[in-house]
Amino acid sequence: MTMTPELGGLARGNEEERLIRNAYRKLLRSIKSELNNEDRKNIRLAYEMAVDAHRNQRRKSGEPYILHPIAVATICAEEIGLGPTALVAALLHDVVEDTSVSLEEIRERFGERIAKIVDGLTKLDTAYNAESPQAENFRKVLSTLVDDVRVVLIKMADRLHNMRTIGSMSRDKQLKIAAETSYIYAPLAHRLGLYNFKTEFLDLCLKITDPEDYQDIARKLQQTKRERNRYINEFIKPLEERLQSLNIPYHIFGRPKSIHSIYNKIKSKNVPFEEIYDLFAVRIIVDAPLDREKLYCWLAYSIVTDVHQPLPERLKDWITVPKANGYESLHTTVIGPKGRYVEVQIRSTRMDEIAERGFAAHWKYKGVKNQPDVYDRWLDSVREMLDDPKIDAVEFLGDFKANSLFHEEVYVYTPKGEMRMLPKGATGLDFAFSIHTDVGYHARAVVVNGKLVPLGQALQNGDQVRIITDKNQRPSEDWQQMVYTGKAKSRIRSALKEGRRQQGQIGREALERKLKNLRVDFEEGVDTLVRYYNLPSRIELFYRIATDTLTIPDIFKHFRVEQNKIVEIDPAKGNGTTGKAPTDTGGTDAGKNGERRRTEQKLRLLIGGEPADRYEYAFAHCCNPLPGDRIFAYLTQNAGLKIHREQCPNAANIMANYGYRVMNAEWQGTSETNFVATLQINGIDAGPGVIQRLTGEISNNLGLNIRSMEIAGKEGYFEGKIELFVVNVDQLERTMRNLRNIEYVSSVIRVV
Repeated sequence: MTMTPELGGLARGNEEERLIRNAYRKLLRSIKSELNNEDRKNIRLAYEMAVDAHRNQRRKSGEPYILHPIAVATICAEEIGLGPTALVAALLHDVVEDTSVSLEEIRERFGERIAKIVDGLTKLDTAYNAESPQAENFRKVLSTLVDDVRVVLIKMADRLHNMRTIGSMSRDKQLKIAAETSYIYAPLAHRLGLYNFKTEFLDLCLKITDPEDYQDIARKLQQTKRERNRYINEFIKPLEERLQSLNIPYHIFGRPKSIHSIYNKIKSKNVPFEEIYDLFAVRIIVDAPLDREKLYCWLAYSIVTDVHQPLPERLKDWITVPKANGYESLHTTVIGPKGRYVEVQIRSTRMDEIAERGFAAHWKYKGVKNQPDVYDRWLDSVREMLDDPKIDAVEFLGDFKANSLFHEEVYVYTPKGEMRMLPKGATGLDFAFSIHTDVGYHARAVVVNGKLVPLGQALQNGDQVRIITDKNQRPSEDWQQMVYTGKAKSRIRSALKEGRRQQGQIGREALERKLKNLRVDFEEGVDTLVRYYNLPSRIELFYRIATDTLTIPDIFKHFRVEQNKIVEIDPAKGNGTTGKAPTDTGGTDAGKNGERRRTEQKLRLLIGGEPADRYEYAFAHCCNPLPGDRIFAYLTQNAGLKIHREQCPNAANIMANYGYRVMNAEWQGTSETNFVATLQINGIDAGPGVIQRLTGEISNNLGLNIRSMEIAGKEGYFEGKIELFVVNVDQLERTMRNLRNIEYVSSVIRVV
């Protein structure tokens, strides 16, 4: 049957209407909280407003846009357990940003609270004038978070649905979103106790950044599923009868580890999938009364360690002292059948709900235990960072990530026995700032367990710490290297800036007099000089003038005045304007080798879909891209484009903070030009023949030239580093495979 265009459009419209209605019904079924008539009315009104506002919009996939806010609201209800207020805000979270609906309209219809949440979820219009739009917008979300945590929970649901449906976007867009997700959203999900979100975020990021490894692990997990289930049953069977003796309901099951977790083990241990045995964890959940939770968890632990041999050093007790995000559980590793290591997690039903739902479930149980509220503490620390008006958005994001999104913590004590929780790696100076900013500013010495130690010494679990202060002590530049936490870094930076500002006042006055004599606008002149000398701020310029690092006569040798502006003098012509010798802000320095490769390789690259010879670019030394690597181009502030590998250690930071400066890049054609690649080789030291076998394989069998080689043996083990000339990544991978097959070689990895 042939359908006319009009009938075809009508049929498609009816089908889409059914799709939208079904999505809305699914949302209503997923709501777990009790709804009154007012709640139902508001949810319906929000749904109708969103449907109307987004009626002409479509997602990249072609589906109606309204399906996205409905899906976000469903995730909030089903996977986080949020209530009607959050669901209304989730349905409306994009209307102010993407449609003609105003915040005032939302305020009139739904009240101040929902308007405030929607405002927190709306991107800043002016953010794209900022150094980092992503960082500015994230700071805005967090500024609302401290008032209403539902803002960030809805934001997490929004990001999760975007990641689940990211396939229709271009690859460069996928990479930017994945980088931002792994850099901020996955650690934030961990901090909020949303472990399922964190796991899915990281798995979906890996699927984008390393699709071959992701698919390979997923396929092998599926192939080994039957064998894994058989082993889990064999492990569980002897435990069940003993657990029944507790006479309380319990649940025991095995759960596979995430693909990202397995990928990390393969990379960090440099072993194949087949040699990783702890592909799953066994979880025991006891439905114990609140006042007997600990008792029954420890009884279950006793049963597990009676049946299977424990590894005492692998016991982690987060029941006695919960994690910083409220997570409570006993973790232990035992030796199961066939000598395999098995991780066992033991917790109560309440603990499991908090572990699964995080922040939202925590508030359901708030006040049931006599302990400080971990989220109140955390929100206080976020407020402290937000209270610093002088910190820029990128610095704030770095501090927030370091101070608030840490995965491990240490527990230390004041001289009065008060326990304080700090991120692992925190020092005595961090401890001082955690007590109070003034204690940090005036810290003269640190006493740990009765012994004087350096200010920058890392603290260990159980340390008792005392700070000796001196009112004449002030932060110095080297303090920045002695601290780990974002709070301490932020406070030290502020103190140093203030000190520099005061010292720089003399320099400011001198520069102001000079520019006034030249009849040059002060503001514009200062900004020109800051850009010319590539300085981070005006304060730094004034400080350098005040301390004679830069002098007024020397500065103005490089400039002439033209139409009441200072203009850089071209050294070759004596006039005109040239660019200052660039300084790379992207964390890499091309150097001579980078520039050599740039000129030789111009025709082998496409940047933004166009031949690369249109651009000034160099290859980043932090990751040394080879032809065949997936790559991107990053526009630095002053040094043109840098070409990075997608798996560069700096990629997530670059894309999360400066995604708008990232361009798509790809290799074009083939080339015989040599690139330098570095391999790290480890193995058993079987005598002098090792070097001969390695060099013979590389030079004779593979026909490659060795640029340099370092190898050292110690106590029967050798470590080596070899730099080779290769033409592409395929040749490098073939080389690595061949070297791994040499007797006594245990691992060969590419060094970034």
